[in-house]
Amino acid sequence: MEREVAAPDFDGITGWINSEPLSMSQLKGKVVLVDFWTYTCVNCIRTFPYLKEWHNKYSDGGLRIVGVHTPEFLFEHERANVEKAVTEFGLQYPIAQDNDFKTWRAFSNRFWPHKYLIDKDGLVRYHVIGEGQYQETEQWIQRLLAETGASVGDARTVSDAPALSQEVVSSITPELYLGFGYSRGQLGNFEGFDAYTVITYTDPGDRENGRFYAQGDWYNDSESLVHGRVTVGLEDYIVVPFKAGNVNAVIKPENEDEPFFEVYITIDNKPVEKSKAGEDIRYSDKGDSFILVDTAKMYSLFRSKQFESHEIRLASNSDGFGLYTFTFGP
Repeated sequence: MEREVAAPDFDGITGWINSEPLSMSQLKGKVVLVDFWTYTCVNCIRTFPYLKEWHNKYSDGGLRIVGVHTPEFLFEHERANVEKAVTEFGLQYPIAQDNDFKTWRAFSNRFWPHKYLIDKDGLVRYHVIGEGQYQETEQWIQRLLAETGASVGDARTVSDAPALSQEVVSSITPELYLGFGYSRGQLGNFEGFDAYTVITYTDPGDRENGRFYAQGDWYNDSESLVHGRVTVGLEDYIVVPFKAGNVNAVIKPENEDEPFFEVYITIDNKPVEKSKAGEDIRYSDKGDSFILVDTAKMYSLFRSKQFESHEIRLASNSDGFGLYTFTFGP
């Protein structure tokens, strides 16, 4: 899609990573790819291999990628958290911290991720929302670089992922938000929410896809559910029926006196099979599957090569266990 409008400047940026402060006037004559992202967004994360490939291939020819990190949750405002994510994801291009959403609003943006391609004259010529359209995006990069006189060829280095059937797309469990300020009627317990209060929940046992269910004491925060007490037998838990090929959860340590803790993960009341374990899964000497939560981030829990239906359960004895979202993918 072509949009020939002047690109806004980087407005109200609260910090820069991998770069001194930049402006659109400084980048005049270059082709600029502006990527709006946030570090716990699974859709953003899945685009990083393409962004890194384009950075490596085209930066010598005049492409400048600028990641605009606009946070969804409060902990994503913290520079140390963003710096750690940038290092872990191996992002070497400039990152602007848009904590006050000023650049987001200047672009009239509404989505994570959202990529804008800006030509040598500072005009927005192309944009793409979400994942996919990688080949088309690369063709636009080459086209705009050619307009600068750069010789970049037309060989594409990326390929689009295989298209999913509409049946699969419509069946994947939607993203679940656990905070009362974000949830979209997704809590399945009859007790519901009570803002900034510890509620004792009873798991109804009869569960449906697209909802999450709590058992035990949980503090209702705007952005998350936080375990409301210290336990010894993992008796309090969150359980989610899902249809997907992978499951992720955004988790944050909420107790400053407890910098890390374990969260035990089961699939259909059994440890996660090693062949289907997410990248963050570990195993105890007894064979129990768990993750070690030591930072606020998205944790990878389940990875299958097939589209499957299960129930995933998360339990921790810690009262610092803050659970923000579940995301699911094919």
